[in-house]
Amino acid sequence: MRGLFITFEGSEGCGKSTQIMRLRERLESAGHQTLVVREPGGTAVGEEVRALLLAHLEEGSAISAHTELLLFAASRAQLVAEKIGPALDAGVHVMADRFLDSTTVYQGFGRGLDLIAVSQINALAAGACRPDLTFLLDMDAAAAHARAHSRSEGQMDRMESEPMDFYEKIRAGYLQVAREEKKRVSVLDATQPPDELADRIWEAVEHKLARISSAISR
Repeated sequence: MRGLFITFEGSEGCGKSTQIMRLRERLESAGHQTLVVREPGGTAVGEEVRALLLAHLEEGSAISAHTELLLFAASRAQLVAEKIGPALDAGVHVMADRFLDSTTVYQGFGRGLDLIAVSQINALAAGACRPDLTFLLDMDAAAAHARAHSRSEGQMDRMESEPMDFYEKIRAGYLQVAREEKKRVSVLDATQPPDELADRIWEAVEHKLARISSAISR
């Protein structure tokens, strides 16, 4: 059986990392093999791109919106080819901290780039690789920003340092994506207790696995 590809999305500080680790533990306890990846990053090439994307550059050396888009796409193309694709083919369940939706939202809605062009770049970078399930951890933009600031102890990276109106656009963009892809994207209240969130995520994953097993056994 091909592995499940599960992605987690949301603004900075929404708790993706916590929920990914909890899901990984449950899947492995149930006897499944797993792989956790993050974007940008996840490969030697991707981590170099990540360092560039998140760094505060010298004044006058800002990364343009189109350059940012292409750098995220380059990291993703390498991650799909090197890690995600082979793992899924081997029956490993892959959990990603961000994927295509992040680019649609951050570079499309947030930076204001043409959404059709962003979609085309996404398609080139990811090929046929698409998530089976996506969990959007949604919360008020100001509250998410405050969480991220607290977590980083005031040392915000380039993306975390964007103004509040940027994060408002990000939240609105994610919710629009969720409305357009209701079968794939589950919107979860990120302010819920972590245990409750983990239970809801596990219920959805178990249901998906059961449907796949049933289809295979027919």
